[in-house]
Parts: sequence; C-alpha cells; structure tokens
Amino acid sequence: MGGMLDNAMLGLEVALQPENLLFCFIGVFLGTILGVIPGIGVLVAISLLFPITFHIEPVAALVMLGGIYYGTTYGGSTSAILLNVPGTPSSAVACLDGYPMAQKGRAGTALFMTTVASFFGGTVGILALMGFSPMIAASALKFGSAEYFGLMVLGLIAASTIASGSMLKGIAMVLVGILMGLVGSDVYTGTMRFTFGQMALYEGISIIALAMGIFGISEVVTSIRSVKRAGSVRYDISFRAMMPTRSEMRASWMPMIRGSMIGSFFGALPGTGGLIASYMSYAAEKRIGKTETFGKGAIQGVTGPESANNAADQTAFIPTLTLGIPGSPTMAIILGVLIIHGIEPGPMVVVNQPDLFWGLVMSFWVGNLMLLVLNIPMVGVWVRLLRIPFHLMYPAILMFIVMGVLTTYNNAIQVWVLLIMGAFGYVIRYLGFQAAPLILGFVLGPLMEEHFRRTLLLSGGDFGAFLSSGIAQVCLGASALLVLYGLYLSWTERKRLAAGKAAARG
Repeated sequence: MGGMLDNAMLGLEVALQPENLLFCFIGVFLGTILGVIPGIGVLVAISLLFPITFHIEPVAALVMLGGIYYGTTYGGSTSAILLNVPGTPSSAVACLDGYPMAQKGRAGTALFMTTVASFFGGTVGILALMGFSPMIAASALKFGSAEYFGLMVLGLIAASTIASGSMLKGIAMVLVGILMGLVGSDVYTGTMRFTFGQMALYEGISIIALAMGIFGISEVVTSIRSVKRAGSVRYDISFRAMMPTRSEMRASWMPMIRGSMIGSFFGALPGTGGLIASYMSYAAEKRIGKTETFGKGAIQGVTGPESANNAADQTAFIPTLTLGIPGSPTMAIILGVLIIHGIEPGPMVVVNQPDLFWGLVMSFWVGNLMLLVLNIPMVGVWVRLLRIPFHLMYPAILMFIVMGVLTTYNNAIQVWVLLIMGAFGYVIRYLGFQAAPLILGFVLGPLMEEHFRRTLLLSGGDFGAFLSSGIAQVCLGASALLVLYGLYLSWTERKRLAAGKAAARG
C-alpha cells in the first residue's frame, strides 16, 4: 500500500506542474467542445492536435491527448441528448433515454446526471488503472520476443473480430495497415521499402497524415450529410432545472456502480472499449429495471451507460501503457506519441519512467475534476455551439488538418499522403470497411515484424520458437479460436439472411 501511495504522490507532483496542468486543461476543454459537435469525435479531435505533441515534453503530450480522449466522451452525450445525434460512437446509447428526457423538458437533468455519471465512472476506472497496471507490468517483464509477437497477434485479431462489421473485412484492414507500416527503411538492414524513390518516405508514412486523413478528412466529409443542428429549439438549462429529484438520484446510484464495473472490464479488452461497454450496461439495466420505462426517458438508461463508457476510457490505458498493445485506434495514436519521443512502449515504461506513467495516471484525476467543474456551468455554451452552421465549422476543421500536417513536416509529400488517406478513408467507409483495425495494424505492424525477426534470429530460424512458452501458446491459441468464432458468426449470419430471403419469396 505504501508503494502505491508513494507512486500516487510522485504522479500528483508531476501532474500538478504548471505546464502539465495547462495542457490537461487544453485537452479536456477542446475534447469537450469537439465531442459536442456531431461528426467530429475523439479521433478527429486527437488528429487535429497531434502535431503539437512534436514540440512539447512527452508527459505534457500524453496528458493533453488523454484529456481529449475522455473529454470527448463527456461532450459526446450533449448532442445525443439534445439532438438525438451522438457526438461520439460511445455516446450513442445516450440517445435512447436522454433524448426522450429532453423531449419531456428534462434536458437539464439528463445533462447534469450524465456529467455526474461520467465523473463517477471515470473515478472507478482510474482506481482500476492504478491497482492493476503495476501487477500486469511486473508480469510482462518476463515476456520475450515470441511472447510479444503472440500478444500483438492476439490484439490485432481481437480488434478485427470482436469489433462491429465483417471479420474478413476487419482482418483485411489490419493487413493493409501492416503493409502501410512497413513503408520506409528496414529496421535491421536500412534498405528502402515501398518508398517509390521518395526520400520523404524514408522514415515511413506519417502517423499524423494517416490518422488525420483516415479519421479526420473522411469523418468530416461523411458526416456533412447526416449532421443536424439545434435550430430554434429552446431548453431550460438553469441550475434549478438541472437538479434531479430524490427518486432519480436513488435510481441512479446502482446503475452507475454496475456501469462502472462493466466499463472497467470491457475497457481493458482489445477491440471492445466504450461503445460495447455502454451497450452492455444498458442491456444489464434493462434486464434489472422496469423494462417498460426504458426508451421513454428512464434515468437509469442514461447514468449506467455513461458511467460505463467513461470507466472504459480509463482502463483502456492498462494494456496500452503496461503491454504496449493498443486496444483501439485512439490508443494506437497515443502509442505513436511514445514512439515519436523515443520511448519503447511496454512494461519498461512503468519501471524506467515512473514519473511519466504515474504523472499521466494522476492527471486523469485532475482532468476529471476539471470536466466536472467545466461541464455543469457551461451547458448553455455547448447548446449554443450546436447552432453554428456546419458550412462554417467543417471547412475550418479541414483547413486546420492540412495546416497541421504542413507545419509539422514542411513538405508536400506528407500533404499528398494526407489527401490520399482522406480519399481512401471515404471509399472504405462507403464499401463497409472499418478504419479502426487499419490504424492498429499500422502501429503494431513494425513492432510485430521486429519481434518476429528477432525471435527467428535468436532461435536460428526455428519457427517452433513461437510456441516455446505457455504465454505464446495461449496468445496464438486464443487468436485461432477468435478466428474460428468469427467464421462461425459469419456463417450463422449468412444462414439467417438466406432463411429470411427464402421466407420472403415463400
């Protein structure tokens, strides 16, 4: 216990440094704003500010990106409740009961309880992060290259099979991401690969250009047709209107506790995260509570899922920081920041750089307190923000995206990469492919190649080395089972569709 308190005090000392406090505030403030605006979301928000991380210290960079990450989750529920359009995917569940509450004149209460539930869930998630991360990191110190390779394979397979959409399309996107990650110089020989003679690609495709193109440009272009504004709707958002009744408070506590536990579990699993956690929480509350009230403005349908997705946001950092395995595209970008600053992701971060690890963890407490203080009095600002015409907002976002890449690299090649990735991202969305597995493959691909080749070098070319330990066997075996499970789901889905078509013809 003493060690935990010492680490917490070290982290708090780092988190409360003026520079880190400033970037924490910038992160949560801009994250909330960009989360409120439908169609922007966490990936666009992080992509917009990613170039800044080149010019600041690693701790400040991670604190800012972390603040954007959980700040967008706070903000995303605002447009879900007021417009029935989620600002972020994980806030989609808030539409189910938050919007009916707003239609009944309880928008202020829904927004207030969303903020409280988000803070509660974030708190539980941070406690889980503090408790489990050191233990996982200590175990991971025993990993060799074969174990890391197996773990990365498991993370990529899980992300492409558990996530929504076709498993085959998910795996295809992972492979495309791995191929993109191999562009540049060979890690062992320095030979140029897939660069087409362009020296600007010697260090590979920029993760900034890739993320901004695939998630920024394509997201903005895709969302232009679907977004809607608050228009002339007026909501009572006075402090008195925000206060919940005693019965609503009593009905909210247990859903928040259950949602936080569900979110903490699912957040740490690769390929799941806040979206699945919030739906699981909603399903649990619907089974436990009075079913007839759900979908008509039940407070439990707001507080449970909101606490779940915020708890998941915090525990998503567990595999990212302790194992170097990102469970989501956002975590992959945060790993990219570590790599850019010359920090090897994995358990040695916890051991060798405790100030960075614990400073980031304790900044989550600071950021969640900032969000609690910011969101309640500024609800009126967020409502007015939703009335800005999209034809003014989105061109400005696109301009900042292009400027971010140009000012970071100062060459036209990476701007062309940005535009090509934007067009590619729009096309794959139109064809029904998920972009998230691609970014995971892009970040993990070079690391997988390095551990793959290192294992073969150490074993003298013996492929049996990949199954030489129990950990590697479990990881690769679990990967095979996930592929089989995904194939089974695809087969049952095709069988169900065929049965539906036969019944329609009959």
